Amino acid sequence: MTWLITGGAGYIGAHIVHQSISSGRDVIVIDDLSTGIAAKLPSDIPLVVANLNDAKAVEQVFNDYQISGVLHTAARKQVGESVERPLYYWEENVGGFTNLLASMQQHNVKNLVFSSSAAVYGQPELDLNASISESELCNPINPYGATKLAGEWMAAALAKSDGFKVVSLRYFNVAGAAANELGDTFALNLIPIVMQAISRGEQPKIFGADYPTPDGTCIRDYLHVQDLAEAHVAAMDLVDNGSAGFQAINLGTGNGTSVKEVIEIISEITGQVITPELAPRRAGDPPALVANPGLARDVLNWSSRFELTQMVQSAWAAWSSKASSPWQ
Repeated sequence: MTWLITGGAGYIGAHIVHQSISSGRDVIVIDDLSTGIAAKLPSDIPLVVANLNDAKAVEQVFNDYQISGVLHTAARKQVGESVERPLYYWEENVGGFTNLLASMQQHNVKNLVFSSSAAVYGQPELDLNASISESELCNPINPYGATKLAGEWMAAALAKSDGFKVVSLRYFNVAGAAANELGDTFALNLIPIVMQAISRGEQPKIFGADYPTPDGTCIRDYLHVQDLAEAHVAAMDLVDNGSAGFQAINLGTGNGTSVKEVIEIISEITGQVITPELAPRRAGDPPALVANPGLARDVLNWSSRFELTQMVQSAWAAWSSKASSPWQ
């Protein structure tokens, strides 16, 4: 059983590749290396360097390899950038996925695990202490979330029309590292952004301290990337052994932590005094997003194992091991 993993040289994708190999699967990776790093992958894993918008390159992968399933993680994922460059996000995230689905359809490959996002929910009208279940109305408030929801719609349509077996995993916030060499090397998420700032002797920014939350900053559900990788392998097993259909599943811990609280944990673990600067809200950021992970437990037989402190500790160890790297 050979699975194609798109975006497999990225931070999340590389963790999934390593976990997939550990589970006994054969893996092929396609990645344009815009944010991926080939060195994160085992040397014997086939890597095709191409963007999914290159339909010919995507089709060639399916011609060259006997693929039994696709795990699709490749995407542009910065909320703020998606607000500034919406057409680019639709072209990359939806256009590329369209090419991928077309090749799957052409080659009768019907097993699909799709990396979606909690951004599909938008800004749910819930009590801040409430968690979000998969039955919550999806109403994205930024183009990134909209592209992920569009991807779900396309995959669900093929489950009906062509018998695709689809699991869509709605990530909440991913952090940590399973090994130093697999750490997040791009400061695009809160924890590495803060670590980059303190490594440079700077102070990080908090974008919005006037949200309707206890301390005024956004609340998010943080999930260790190793837990996330294990959930993907469980989802691959589910589609391998399941029947046609579409299933969306949240991946989170069910615990919310504010931006200020995360920064306090980073300060404690790094031993650095952090006095964040306050900045205006960023467009597209909801006040709180916390998962109800019950369905993942019931359907995937999966639940998170790591606490936020462990995520920060592993992220700092990985970041510190790269202290001389240019991306710092």
